[in-house]
Amino acid sequence: MAGSNPTPYYTPTSKPTPTSHHSSLPLKKPNLYSLIAITFLCSAFYFTGLWQSSTTGAGAGSSSVVITTTSLPCFPSKNTSTNPPSSRTTTKKLDFTTHHSAADGGASVTAPDDAIKIYLVCDIKYSEYTPCEDPERSLKFNRRRLIYRERHCPEKNELLKCRIPAPYGYNNPFKWPVSRDVAWYANVPHKELTVEKAVQNWIRYEGDKFRFPGGGTMFPNGADAYIDDIAKLINLKDGSIRTAIDTGCGVASWGAYLLSRNIIAMSFAPRDSHEAQVQFALERGVPALIGVIASKRLPYPSRAFDMAHCSRCLIPWGEYDGTYLIEVDRVLRPGGFWILSGPPINWKRHWKGWERTREDLYAEQNKIEQVAKRLCWKKFVEKDDIAIWQKPFNHMKCTEFRNRNKNPPMCPAQDPDKAWYTKIETCLTPLPKVASEEEVAGGQLEKWPKRLHAIPPRISRVTVDGVTEEVFQKDSQLWKRRVSYYKSVNNQLGQPGRYRNILDMNAFLGGFAANLVNDPVWVMNIVPVEAKVNTLGAIYERGLIGTYQSWCETMSTYPRTYDLIHADSVFTLYENRCEMEDIMLELDRILRPEGSVIIRDDVDILISVKRIADGLNWDSQIVDHEDGPLEREKLFFAVKTYSTAPATQPSKTT
Repeated sequence: MAGSNPTPYYTPTSKPTPTSHHSSLPLKKPNLYSLIAITFLCSAFYFTGLWQSSTTGAGAGSSSVVITTTSLPCFPSKNTSTNPPSSRTTTKKLDFTTHHSAADGGASVTAPDDAIKIYLVCDIKYSEYTPCEDPERSLKFNRRRLIYRERHCPEKNELLKCRIPAPYGYNNPFKWPVSRDVAWYANVPHKELTVEKAVQNWIRYEGDKFRFPGGGTMFPNGADAYIDDIAKLINLKDGSIRTAIDTGCGVASWGAYLLSRNIIAMSFAPRDSHEAQVQFALERGVPALIGVIASKRLPYPSRAFDMAHCSRCLIPWGEYDGTYLIEVDRVLRPGGFWILSGPPINWKRHWKGWERTREDLYAEQNKIEQVAKRLCWKKFVEKDDIAIWQKPFNHMKCTEFRNRNKNPPMCPAQDPDKAWYTKIETCLTPLPKVASEEEVAGGQLEKWPKRLHAIPPRISRVTVDGVTEEVFQKDSQLWKRRVSYYKSVNNQLGQPGRYRNILDMNAFLGGFAANLVNDPVWVMNIVPVEAKVNTLGAIYERGLIGTYQSWCETMSTYPRTYDLIHADSVFTLYENRCEMEDIMLELDRILRPEGSVIIRDDVDILISVKRIADGLNWDSQIVDHEDGPLEREKLFFAVKTYSTAPATQPSKTT
């Protein structure tokens, strides 16, 4: 199991208290010989520990590591309570607050210990470096069907070993919900979209800020009004629609305005000529990834989304035997909706403005209608510029239809949730079998918010290996206690506005995210592809979002995406698989200046993590497990220090 420990799913909240058969006997006063013996033993243990600490530090070539722990006095006083102390002592308390405004330049750097490997800052030309979606590298690959826009990661000898710089004047983003509408120009210094999409109200440049009016190509009056139009056609208020996917999202205004309706959208778009569109989405505090639907499956499990959306996303849905619509069918939940606006919908009204012929647009819509019919979708409604199809709740009738029409064929036995560099197939992913036409394939989901804490159907139907209902319930209780402990160490975690974009690198069942759902944050839940069990489908059934990822590669996102990163046993999972240094450099790349990190792992691993963190110039400390100092698993808390590129730094040519 991803993120597993010797007892992977449950940690006791209490320990038995030893009892004594002599508790009623009067205490004897210690004699002189006892005091001398105790003094000798305490001194011996103290100097032995001191010697071990010094030799270990010298051997590792590192600076000293202090673990925040519970301390017990050697000699109990007369008034000492028999209860264990509740207070914890620390040599340094981390400052999790932010301090920098847009006017601040590069902060001074405190040099770590000489024995620590210091990671220098990369050239400013790498400020927006996305290693697996590098525009220069992509040109080496096939342009057919946008394959060159897919993930193409650098070889190991091409990996950068330096810290990606923030642009000069980088400022902490505005707090949500203000950030939905405003972002600092210095953080994403690109004006291209303000010119190219000016008449569509995507984005405006105003002095030192960008403003997002909420417009889009097919909703120049704003995403809010556009969503209201959709809500007149399907129910967006009763909690039955919680998760959505927006293909070709632009600056993600559709997803941004869905959040106020308790619907969370996974928005994606390629890194293309619309420079920084996904970066703008993330700067606004809206979930988004760099991505494209081309030759590989989208990195999500089957039956993940209640609603899929395309607003003039320029995806040729009817071409290539309907391959792209077949992929939408795979990730769409039974009974889910696909919404299409823009060409060719309402072509009779718009064909002149689109500068296309009526015949061409009619043919395009006809192809889409035919593909949808072969997928057993029904045309739910078409009104004005919006058309909506609905996927069937099961394949009982569809199987009968497919006996007559076998294009596309049903996929053979396979794992429909496998979606990491998995080739798209032109076959229909079969839904789980049902006993009647009224039954929902895979199980009926609860409406939001009840869905969050209900047993996911994948678990209740025992389709997630090793995860039972009892495991789910215990995991939920475990993370309730863990998040509470996190907030006691990092008091900013419970403060609205300090964090917005959060990443959980090894989410298991989404327990960490579930306990933050009432805070003004969103969590990208990662299920590593190396995990023993694929739990991402269950995470989506809880009404949460996430993606697959191998941490031996970089993530499909821009630098400075996340305000807080959480990692449970990630470095144990990747031990002997890839370099800890490379994972830490990736964390540094995607973490905002003054962003925070929480890592749970074995103490020996965390000591190595801290050495690298010191070289990255993070402020950090290791603290005890919530169950106390006797647990080998410890917690690493860190804050990335604020720094930017200098005011003027010419980019190097080599």
